[in-house]
Amino acid sequence: MRLKLLGATTLAAMLASGSAFAEQTTITVWSWNVAASALKSTVEGFNKKYPDIKVDVQDIGNPQVFDKMLAACAAGGDGLPDVMSIENHKASIFWNRFPDCLTDLTKLGYTDDIKKLFPDFKRAELEVGDAAYAMPWDSGPVAMFYRRDFYEKAGVDPATIKTWDDFIAAGKKISAANPGVIMSQADFNGDSEWFRMLSNEQGCGYFTADGQSIAVSQAGCVAALDKVKAMKDAGLLTSANWDEKIQSNTAGKVATQMYGGWYEGTIRSTSPDLAGKWGVYLMPSMTADGQHAANLGGSSLAISNTSKNKEAAWKYLNYTLGTNEGQVTMLKSFGLVPSLLSAVKDPFVNEPLPYWGGQKVWADILATLPKINPSPGTQYFGDADAVIKAVQTKYLAGGYPDAKAALDDAAQQIASATGLPIAK
Repeated sequence: MRLKLLGATTLAAMLASGSAFAEQTTITVWSWNVAASALKSTVEGFNKKYPDIKVDVQDIGNPQVFDKMLAACAAGGDGLPDVMSIENHKASIFWNRFPDCLTDLTKLGYTDDIKKLFPDFKRAELEVGDAAYAMPWDSGPVAMFYRRDFYEKAGVDPATIKTWDDFIAAGKKISAANPGVIMSQADFNGDSEWFRMLSNEQGCGYFTADGQSIAVSQAGCVAALDKVKAMKDAGLLTSANWDEKIQSNTAGKVATQMYGGWYEGTIRSTSPDLAGKWGVYLMPSMTADGQHAANLGGSSLAISNTSKNKEAAWKYLNYTLGTNEGQVTMLKSFGLVPSLLSAVKDPFVNEPLPYWGGQKVWADILATLPKINPSPGTQYFGDADAVIKAVQTKYLAGGYPDAKAALDDAAQQIASATGLPIAK
């Protein structure tokens, strides 16, 4: 009845534009924590291009997304949303166990040209042959986050730390010059983080690049585990979980934290009073001219096969992940590191950041993206990681004669658990 109140000219114009009666499509997205907040931050820009697509981002928690996806895929996709966040190292579980659960994005417009916008290490876990079951989102290019004042007091210039032996030597100076300050921390009780970062830097991982055999006992991984023990034995790397590390950061009890680039947002938000005292440098390597890049963490977005709004969901993925505007919005707001290679050239990336002492942190961190070695998690990542954590604990306590013996044992255990052969 209200239409009778409109003038004929106005009504005709509205009908022509479709603005009065356009049918709105709603896509639902499952994510968690900061990742969910980051996705919400892109909706305003997305709706400027697609005003008739409503995006409902639901923060349901990290383990809950994974568990609910497994249950729904087992039920033929019943109950899945349109879009889901997936951690890269867990991604292949879904298309290996449930090959019809997620949509092949190449059928929706994810072309080879778009694929090439992302580094190989991010795509390796998301593609099977010509099919792509998820689109790369954030990455975790590894960086050394350090306290400028602690290093300066010890007379250590981070630019001179090229090798892990340099890092050990610097750590001894820094601890001596700053009583009560440890060089760095690792979650030895609950994670394999340091081992995985150093292994990835050396081109080694739990599995071979094709995911068909076990590689964890190869030379690069052996060197990584050996170096982690050397740092621990030198008293420069002590055990601390996530919360304990944050407490140490804020209390000024640690000089360096090694993590994926996303840790920038963690330090900045949890230790705001330390602005200007933190800086960033590239991770050391086994040799001065060795690889100085690795990845820890990162996610992707997938579209369910049962979605009734696949075209709309693809438009959201392509805007949020496939454009500088979408990716840099999330970087600015929540420190989620883009996988999109062109984002490195965005003006924001080259801005000096006050919290970091005026350093162009993102330019330094993102420059390592093209150098990172792929390290597929495969559907057996959970099995392998559980073995590695136990073997690492035993090795650090002196339970093996050397790192090679430890990882030979780990490889045999992983082979028993997965049925995969050990790579020669």
